[in-house]
Amino acid sequence: MAALLAIVLLRSAHEGDTTFQLSAETDFVTLPDITVPSMLTAWLMVLVCVAVAGESVRRLLAHVRQPAWLPIVFALAWMTGFLSWAAADGRIRVVSLFAGAVALAIPLVFGALGGVLGERAGVVNIAIEGQLLFGAFAAAITASLTGSSLAGLVAAMVAGALIALILGLFAITYFVDQVIVGVVLNVLVVGLTNFLFRQVLTPNADTLNSPERMRAFPIPVLGDIPLIGPILFRQTPLVYLLYIVVALVAYALYRTRWGLRVRAVGEHPKAADTVGIRVNRTRYRTILLAGAIAGLGGAYFSLVSVAGFNREMTGGAGYIALAAVIFGKWDPIRATLAALLFGFASNLQGVLSAIGSPVPSQFMLMLPYLVTIFAVAGLVGRSRPPAADGVPYKQQ
Repeated sequence: MAALLAIVLLRSAHEGDTTFQLSAETDFVTLPDITVPSMLTAWLMVLVCVAVAGESVRRLLAHVRQPAWLPIVFALAWMTGFLSWAAADGRIRVVSLFAGAVALAIPLVFGALGGVLGERAGVVNIAIEGQLLFGAFAAAITASLTGSSLAGLVAAMVAGALIALILGLFAITYFVDQVIVGVVLNVLVVGLTNFLFRQVLTPNADTLNSPERMRAFPIPVLGDIPLIGPILFRQTPLVYLLYIVVALVAYALYRTRWGLRVRAVGEHPKAADTVGIRVNRTRYRTILLAGAIAGLGGAYFSLVSVAGFNREMTGGAGYIALAAVIFGKWDPIRATLAALLFGFASNLQGVLSAIGSPVPSQFMLMLPYLVTIFAVAGLVGRSRPPAADGVPYKQQ
């Protein structure tokens, strides 16, 4: 990545200054803007990236454990250098960049949490894409009929759980290959929602596909904290629900008896069965919960991003969420951070395009997927899934 940034700099002689705006226009406390020389800052960040990469290689050859700060420093340096060059003579609104990243990461985080829960219980949830899409469909119709976004969220959870139930029926009860079932379910949901959109929603758009869009709801006091407040606490209610779900899943998975049982049936189901844990029942309950959480992510597309459902509007977000599960090593907190990284990459393309960056538009469009490929490829051979992940269990 450092070499890529250096090559880009060598091919460009674009000079100028880059301004990082740290405050939103509505902030009560305004932080000063930071203006830096574009090329000098970019080259300094390249040197930092090279130094960090060298330290990482040294530790790898010496068989020394890599500290957590190394990839963090590398990522921050690379991002600062890239933004300094890409936004030369421009202004980067840091608050808008990161607040938008949080918003775009909503479906990815919900989907990743659903994937983590399912695979921790031993069920490969390839059907995240279908759960997101069906959740978006159900949320749009229900919110349109009832006039309530809350009802739309509940319907999205039910829709996601329904797809998970079908997945469990074939994968857990009938021992069908879980990857094949997940792919088939994704294709089925795409075809079903396309058909219903054309035959039902389009002719009755005013009554069935006109939900009220969820608006941002600033939290008093917290929303006024400089820099952090506008990013985290001036969001829609779905984001605040996301904070709660992430905390609950992380706590329940590692701090409760239920979480211990879920991890047991995903690692060693026979041993879990021996001590009296109903393996398949535990798997069913877990994937139903996972599907409901993923369905919540689908509600983002039809209630937050836009007001209404459209064909294939998830755009492959479920597969990126699945990559976040792998990148996060099947841990809810790490998977959430990975999803936020992908959300940042998605928002970055829009920000740089808006300020007239010299980066080609085609590169910006592929940036989220490029980050996904690098993230997953870097963990090949080093990321171990639960031992019984994808293995059906036949109870004696």
